[in-house]
Amino acid sequence: MVFVLLADGFEEMEAICTIDILRRAGIDVKTAGLGGGYIVGSHSVIVKSDIPLGEMDVLGAELIVLPGGPGHKKLLESELVQNNIKKAVESDIKIGAICAAPAVLAKAGVLTGKKATIYTGMENELLDAIYTDADVVVDGNIITGRGPALAMDFALELVKQLKGQDVMEKVKSDMICKN
Repeated sequence: MVFVLLADGFEEMEAICTIDILRRAGIDVKTAGLGGGYIVGSHSVIVKSDIPLGEMDVLGAELIVLPGGPGHKKLLESELVQNNIKKAVESDIKIGAICAAPAVLAKAGVLTGKKATIYTGMENELLDAIYTDADVVVDGNIITGRGPALAMDFALELVKQLKGQDVMEKVKSDMICKN
């Protein structure tokens, strides 16, 4: 099971593209909304979350994904989110964060000494992580991406991490990706 965490102000491309590509790979995905119910994206796209964030079973997850956008601040400030991130990392569960969301991981203290990327101009938010300007960075069980235009690359890397290179290549081929 993969959980995509949504809070008002989430970046729609990063969340919806990731959900779509993971599902194309046959991966079970649920959205977990901070506050539950309907979550409004940064560009006024409204998504009904599958479950309230408080009902998410972290230990039943293979991967937890945090999209960025202005909504990352709500994830950053949520004690529930911070605790779930720490619990996931302690349990060897993969975590993906894109755009501004790697800052949430940094605040949880799970990026210490790890390579990561983040939205341009937010490098200082990575605290004691090792910043790299690569589009997508994998360091152990943590996958980070730089921003909305890279949502597809980020999502495909998540597929690769969960299902392997062959499944990722099949999804790319089916979508007619050129790279």
